[in-house]
Amino acid sequence: MKTQLGFALLAGIETELLVVAAVDTQTGKGPDAKPQPVLLTADIAVQAAAAAVLASGEFKAGANETVLLHTPVGLKARRLLLVGLGKSAKATANSVRNAAGTAVRFTKPRGIRELVLSLPEIDSKTLPHTASVRAAVEGALVGNYDSDTYRSDRTDQSVESFTLAASAGADQAALEAAFAEGVILGESQNFARALVNEPGNKLTPTILGQRAAQMAAEVGLGWEVHSTEKLHELKMGAFWSVAQGSAEPPALIVLRYEPEDVKDGPILGLVGKGITFDSGGISIKPSSNMDEMKTDMAGGAAMLGAMRAIALLKPRVRVLCIVCATENMPDGNAQKPGDVQTAMPITPDKPGKTIEIISTDAEGRLVLADGLTYARQLGATHLIDAATLTGACVVALGTVNAGAFSNDDATYDKFNAALALSGEKFWRLPLGDEYAEMIKSDIGDIKNTGGRWGGAITAAEFLKVFVEDTPWIHLDIAGLAWLEDSKPYIAKGPSGVGVRSILEWARSF
Repeated sequence: MKTQLGFALLAGIETELLVVAAVDTQTGKGPDAKPQPVLLTADIAVQAAAAAVLASGEFKAGANETVLLHTPVGLKARRLLLVGLGKSAKATANSVRNAAGTAVRFTKPRGIRELVLSLPEIDSKTLPHTASVRAAVEGALVGNYDSDTYRSDRTDQSVESFTLAASAGADQAALEAAFAEGVILGESQNFARALVNEPGNKLTPTILGQRAAQMAAEVGLGWEVHSTEKLHELKMGAFWSVAQGSAEPPALIVLRYEPEDVKDGPILGLVGKGITFDSGGISIKPSSNMDEMKTDMAGGAAMLGAMRAIALLKPRVRVLCIVCATENMPDGNAQKPGDVQTAMPITPDKPGKTIEIISTDAEGRLVLADGLTYARQLGATHLIDAATLTGACVVALGTVNAGAFSNDDATYDKFNAALALSGEKFWRLPLGDEYAEMIKSDIGDIKNTGGRWGGAITAAEFLKVFVEDTPWIHLDIAGLAWLEDSKPYIAKGPSGVGVRSILEWARSF
């Protein structure tokens, strides 16, 4: 989709579809309170064209609500679409992001191939125009993505042109910079979504490594992709224990972002779970919905998408990324419940932790254990990992929030602040010695599952063993990585959750 930022009066813009946002300014409560929709534009011609429908009560400006007007009087646009942001007091950059996505998704099935979205004119103190600009183009790009990649009868309904129209008196340089950022973030999120959408036979660990290397070369990242021999060299016994049951070789993906003018300071370690298909291994999953286990590499995809954005936005901080990619399969070489595996040692003179395998379906934490250790060995001073790790996190938080854990309040505060920009929802869950006790093993150091209760927390406690005192954040994105139903602003399928938040966390350094 071609994206551009323009500066012109709305009434004079010739387009198939002009989109204008509105808010509900009604503040009262009670049975007599009625919505009071107000357009977020000063253009008198647009206000006049929409006056009748606003007065009718048909359109209430609820979040992502739409109403379409054909041949609006006084405008050169052939259609006028009003999109609601919801209550004016609650309007945020994320409201704008979702409204832009809603407009694009409204457009796609109607054969409309171009649209112009008016930048919502809101008090800049309440919502900075730069934040709105960035969010709008992000939302448009995300809204334009569909997951029907392999349909033989696929009809490409992509929007070909998206223009964001700002007022002529705006700070053009600032808005253009924000727009460029939004394009990078939207495209990076879609890059991650495209990876998650791929079926297991089309995205093996080897192919994921190839896709990561291609992206890295395109945006100027340093990269390495290793396989079985390197895992043995590094004594990655936890990672290898998962990979040994598959005919497909594993891939250890390492990306590096090293600004030339930054020689000291923190080194951020991004670690992603890259299980390209998860059968559960010997502890095999039920057949129902197992097809969705192609998405078990969404944490790794989020890290790759974030690294793409980091490379293009060039923050002044060093970042390395590790994605541990493998299948989890139940062949004759697969590990068994009751086996004991030895994880990668942090230093050659220090033995690796021994892990009792209770369930081979608790495999994500095994690959992450070695990935986190390797990131520390490569010099990471701060760590963040992302994984579709536990169903328990979905039970706890549903599909509204993803889970977040941290051993360091200052590091987590940076991430929490980043959510205001990213618009993504994470909820911090606790850690503690009582939970750590639940993963102690009678035969080894720890076991890979602590039982049914508090499963998301005991999984995080397992990872915490391998980060020790390094400041660390763990993101359990199991509930949000794949959308079971379409929303007005995003299609059913891969969401790309985590990309924007991880990027903003990195930039905070």
